[in-house]
Order: sequence, then structure tokens, then C-alpha cells
Amino acid sequence: MTQTYQTLDIQISGSIAHMTLDRPEARNAMSDVMVAEILDFFDSIRDDRSIRAVIIAAAGSTFCSGGDIKDMQASIHLSDEERDERLHEFDRMLHAVNEAPQVTIARIQGAAMGGGTGLVCVSDIAIASDEAVFGLPEVRLGIAPALISPYAIARLGISRTRQLMLTGRRFDAHAALDYGLIHEICEPDELDNRVDEYVNDIRQCSPNALAETKRLIFQVWTHPPEESRHYRIALNNRLRESEDGQEGMQAFIQKRKPYWASNGKVSSVEALKILESPAEG
Repeated sequence: MTQTYQTLDIQISGSIAHMTLDRPEARNAMSDVMVAEILDFFDSIRDDRSIRAVIIAAAGSTFCSGGDIKDMQASIHLSDEERDERLHEFDRMLHAVNEAPQVTIARIQGAAMGGGTGLVCVSDIAIASDEAVFGLPEVRLGIAPALISPYAIARLGISRTRQLMLTGRRFDAHAALDYGLIHEICEPDELDNRVDEYVNDIRQCSPNALAETKRLIFQVWTHPPEESRHYRIALNNRLRESEDGQEGMQAFIQKRKPYWASNGKVSSVEALKILESPAEG
């Protein structure tokens, strides 16, 4: 699958998609075009189980400086309907990344400000250079981080979000790790190696189980246990009975890797032969 965008560089390598924000001359500010293209890309892979993970990276020395201020300022000349549609699109983009069936890995160098911090908040795994800087500076610009607010609160907690949103202060990678915004810090030249370690882990996982587990996380998070009980029981039974579930357990019994952990080289026909083979001992 190949797709050409103005503001993104997309590369697909086996089961891994690399989405690079590609406006280094604008410090990768999220223009209206970039927002539309991120949404389009995630919509295009939503039902594609051949892609297990999306690495969100950025060209140049800045991850993302936030929303494009020039676009924001120019929007005052649009009609109310046009302004609302652009804001709805930004919100849909965040939702699409947040609940993508694929595992999303943010690879962060330099600054991730405002909407850039929001993009980190909707990633599953965030790895940052020890030189990275974060912040929610909207109040210093006379605006509010309205669209990213639910994701910031979910990621950082209400107390920390209040502190950061109401001061607009910047904070470094060590603070971001302490706050729970990111998961790991490393030297700048180690970023790719750390990302690769997670990619190798993900390649051991069933694509279907990854997508179902991602959905499970949000179902459990948004519903009390008694309300999600039937969903959780049904999912457990369905996955145990599924082709991947049977293959995974069979592989464990036979002390071998399941077909999906073979770098994608096993065809579905070969996978069925493996599935139907008798277990050893």
C-alpha cells in the first residue's frame, strides 16, 4: 500500500507502517492539510490487519510544534460552518489515532508542544529523546487546549493536567516520564533502537488479538466492570475459539512460534496446515 501526501511521508515495511510528519521547515506544525492527511491515513488502515503497528515520527529536529498558528489565525475569515468542520476534523483525527486497531508508537525528538503533546497523549507507546521538551502553552497564546483536553486528562490525570494547562509551562523528558506522558527516555542516537525493540515485541503478537485488545482497553476504561462483564466474557470465548487463538495455544504446546511471528512469511494455507497438525506430547 502506498499513498502520497503533502505533509506526511508514509513507508510500509511488512507489518509496520512509518508515518513521518514532514514539515520540518514549519517545525512540523499541524496545518489543516496535515490534520486531514493524518486522519485519511489512519482511516485507510483501520480495517487492515496486515499492519500491526504505526510508528509516528517527525522529520527534522522538532517532533511537532503544535497547531499551525497561521491556519488558526486565517480561520477567522471562514464561515462558522467551515471553522466548525475544521475543528471537527482535528477531533476526529485524534480519535482515529487514539483508537486505531494498530499499536501506535510515538518516536519523539525535540519539542512536542500543544497539539504535538496531544499527539503523544493518543499514542499507545511513547519513547522520547532525553533532549525532548513538552508543553501545553495555549493559555499563553490567549486560547485553550480544548480539543486535546480529554486525552491529556486521560494520560496525565486531572491534577497534573490542571497544573500544566493553567501555567503553559514547558517540561523536559524526565518530567514527562514522571508524569506518565511518555514511557521511556533514551539518548537521541538510541531512539530507533528502542523503537525497534517494541516493534520486535509487536511482531510476536497476533494482529487480530492486538486489535481486539486495543478495543478491550477502551471498553473497560469507559465502563464499570459489571457493565463490561458480558463483553469481556464473550471476547474471551471468541478469541479462544478463533483461528489465531487455537494457533497460539497449539504453538505453545508444540514449543514453536505461531505463524504470525514468522515475519509474515507464512501463508494462510500454510498456517491452516500448522493449525491442523497434531500437538506433540
